[in-house]
Amino acid sequence: MKEQLGRTVVITGAAGGIGRALVDIFATGGDTVVAVDLPGSGVLEMTRHLGHPHLCLECDVSREEDILSLYSRIEEQFLDIEVLVNNAAVGPDLVATLDTHVEDFQLALRVNLVGPNIMAREAARRMKPGAVIANVASVAGLLSNPYRNGYAASKAGLIATTKVLACQWASRGIRVCAVAPGYVRTPMIAELERAGKLRPAEVRGCIPMGRMAQPEEVAQAIRFMVSAQATYITGSTLVVDGGLMSFNQSGEANPAVDNLCQTAPPRPEGTEARIAVVVGGTKGIGAAVAVRFAERGDTVVIADKNNEAAAALASSLGDKHLAITVDVALESDVVALFDELRRRYGHIDILVNCAAPKGAFVLSVVDVSPVFEQGLSVNLTGAFTCAREAIKVMRPGSVILNLGACADFLHPGSRDTIDAYNAAIEMLTRCMAAELGPFGVRTATIVPGHIRTPGVTRPSKFMTRWVRRQIPMGRFGEPDEVADAACFLASSDASYITGSILNVDGGLASTFGPICVSKFDLRSLRTITESPFVDGESN
Repeated sequence: MKEQLGRTVVITGAAGGIGRALVDIFATGGDTVVAVDLPGSGVLEMTRHLGHPHLCLECDVSREEDILSLYSRIEEQFLDIEVLVNNAAVGPDLVATLDTHVEDFQLALRVNLVGPNIMAREAARRMKPGAVIANVASVAGLLSNPYRNGYAASKAGLIATTKVLACQWASRGIRVCAVAPGYVRTPMIAELERAGKLRPAEVRGCIPMGRMAQPEEVAQAIRFMVSAQATYITGSTLVVDGGLMSFNQSGEANPAVDNLCQTAPPRPEGTEARIAVVVGGTKGIGAAVAVRFAERGDTVVIADKNNEAAAALASSLGDKHLAITVDVALESDVVALFDELRRRYGHIDILVNCAAPKGAFVLSVVDVSPVFEQGLSVNLTGAFTCAREAIKVMRPGSVILNLGACADFLHPGSRDTIDAYNAAIEMLTRCMAAELGPFGVRTATIVPGHIRTPGVTRPSKFMTRWVRRQIPMGRFGEPDEVADAACFLASSDASYITGSILNVDGGLASTFGPICVSKFDLRSLRTITESPFVDGESN
């Protein structure tokens, strides 16, 4: 008889490092684990630890025939496969190009790229809507370094494949995502250290957070990406690197830290209530974020220009929550806001800049005007000023989250201005990650796609068809789905994530080339824009 607990989760490379952490996290979380690794890796011995109904199997993912046999064996015991985590990999040998054998280069491609593609293909054939495939890539696939040719090329290919498969399989209800770790304290890294090819102190000096990740920190990020809290995330790659990619200058990224002591993540925050400030939190995504933090037990401060709406929302959340009027375009207002919070609470733990672009970004860059500059004052300069003042009252373990601009389906010509804003806010996030990492303050940016906010609650039939044509998942996202991402990034489960960008867009950023809009589409869009049911508001 076929039986299982929770979801059936297939994990390759399961015997050590990140793989073993994944096995433990999913098994203790109530899922049924199929642990897969090479013959002789010790994966079969894990059976005694896991027990029934979990399954441990040997497989060489560089061999297609092994993969086909693997899935035949899985089918004998389980009805469905809900999650595949492609974690198996061969690491970089750190060998110069002139000394790299073709056979070694090809092995990296077979294990790190071809194998995961075959694993994904066979899993997808057995998956139902709601299933997820997560690829464990690497920062090496995004950031070039010497002596990593085959490894880096294979991981870059895996990140690209993630986007392609996400677009192909979204219509079937299958999500595909990736996590790109930086340096992780794994047996692979330990072997490089023993061989004298990697110096731990030098590595830690390149990381703003001043330490390598623990396998559990990467596993927590993967668990989120395949969870029900990430239902609008597909095609995205979440970087988990302690800020490594955000640091780009001479000298040490973390000179103030004794690198030899930085080996463990900070302790989880547990159930302690935090002080969370949500700027622009009266409706849409901002309101959903405020509600999520309040549900967790945090004290929420809703800072918004609309005092009446902020007060109403704060009151609906409970007595301990607070509404404060602030115009983020006025530096004096922002300074006064955080002075007040210092007097009331002594510190804050979370800042979420949700005062996202609205009407100021409906123009094409060819029509740029003072309106666009005014939008930057509110949304970019305002976010900077809020972050600057928040840092003064933050303590280690605090988090700054910036919200990117929602894709504006009503005004496709505004794509260039929205992209300009998102590029700016993402770079601001990275700069702060590099600067604040040594002080234990993390940053991240969430970039929403088309989100169903108050301004777009009644799209026409034409608009629904148009959205489906450009978004792989074929639907608007919900504010709660963006709020779930914010809640994760602000949690201890994201303790090694800083400077990272997370797209919550149904795969929109994974589509290739510009979206084609016909003259008929534009005429229809103009009609929709003038509709009394749609006000064009993005957030």
